Amino acid sequence: MKIARIRQEDGGIHYARPTEKESSMEILTGDPFQGVKGTGRFISDFSLLAPMVPAAILCIGLNYRKHAEEMNAKIPKFPILFFKNPSALLDPGASVTIPRNHISTQVDYEGELAIVIGKSCRNVTREKALDHVLGYTVANDISARDWQKDWGGSQWCRGKSFDTFAPMGPWLVTADEIPDPNTLHITTRVNGETLQDSNTGDMIFDVPALIEFLSGDTTLPIGTVILTGTPSGVGVGRTPQRWLHPGDRVEIEIEKIGILSNPVK
Repeated sequence: MKIARIRQEDGGIHYARPTEKESSMEILTGDPFQGVKGTGRFISDFSLLAPMVPAAILCIGLNYRKHAEEMNAKIPKFPILFFKNPSALLDPGASVTIPRNHISTQVDYEGELAIVIGKSCRNVTREKALDHVLGYTVANDISARDWQKDWGGSQWCRGKSFDTFAPMGPWLVTADEIPDPNTLHITTRVNGETLQDSNTGDMIFDVPALIEFLSGDTTLPIGTVILTGTPSGVGVGRTPQRWLHPGDRVEIEIEKIGILSNPVK
């Protein structure tokens, strides 16, 4: 099932299910973690919100082989973990804002598959890992490369956590519709030009491996979002390098999920 979080024109926020044409939504009762049911009430006056407000945003770096190659980086022996501030969350269609206080001139796109944890877990085995997944959505790990590389005190979090740097959506697709999350086509387009074109099968550490690793001696609460890494084609790895500028539009499309689209200002 596709489960969206929407805001009506009167300000009310609901979970909803897109219709076949996606121009209207059926309001749902309940919540995705406990279960939802259709109400038979359909609306067309809505705006999409990020599918949920994450309990935490855990991110994996250098998790696609071809991306590691374009960055001239060694294949990691263990997943590379960093965090985004949950306040970086951005709704579908809302604007990514280039920092102008902590000025950045190297803002980059990173299309990613996002995992949403549906059952609190700790020390999960690979074999049981997918049992704890509620579903999947599309994410953009927006990155200020100058802050990531030069001014962040050797940590990535500063360059990854500015407001609006975690777009997610357009909705959650429940895990039963994606039995194997490592077979999905993923593309990123900027102003209609395809810059990333890959498959989640290129991950160095697949989804079960990531959940097993991240839950080791560490509780992943309900609502934790895991960004699984980005494929090759990022702006920093291109010649010439391709940074985001006001007026750009970034679209990330993942097979079986949908398209996440955000303008830049």
